[in-house]
Amino acid sequence: MMKIVSALLPALIAAGAQAHTMQARPSESAMNEAANVTTVDHTGFAVSSLDEAVRFWTGALGFTLERRAEMGGDFLHQVTGVDDPNVKTAIVRAPDGYRVELLQYSQGHRNGVVPDGAGAIGAAHLALTVQDIRAAIARVEAAGWKAKGSPLPIAGGPRKGTLVAYVSGPDHIIIEFMQPPAH
Repeated sequence: MMKIVSALLPALIAAGAQAHTMQARPSESAMNEAANVTTVDHTGFAVSSLDEAVRFWTGALGFTLERRAEMGGDFLHQVTGVDDPNVKTAIVRAPDGYRVELLQYSQGHRNGVVPDGAGAIGAAHLALTVQDIRAAIARVEAAGWKAKGSPLPIAGGPRKGTLVAYVSGPDHIIIEFMQPPAH
């Protein structure tokens, strides 16, 4: 696959195509048959301190704490494949209802940490739409976390004019703030 992409890339660039828009587009029926996905239920993040993570998501980002729980044992091992899977969890809810699950595994410190860079392999981010990006960054920084860069507008494409900036929360979890342009 890489040889094919490498061979085609110069031709695509020469033709004025943008390589990042190349995607295989399976038919809708093929997607439904393959996984039968109907919706995204939540996003989960493993954290080193559940209390610190809840403070970030509720205090700095304005999510609502929905519930806390603890679970473990063979069921969790069978589902996750994690050895010694005792976990404390919290569900936080965004103003639009989207849920984020925070998980503090009992042996989590043995698994390492997420790299601090947004470009690291395996690094992920969650994008949140905000009304005022500078106020959102100020709130995060007042709560003790940092912006990764300055808000800048997207220069072109369907989101042209949208201000974007990354912030880093506990355990280097990256949040992207997106402020749509005023119409």
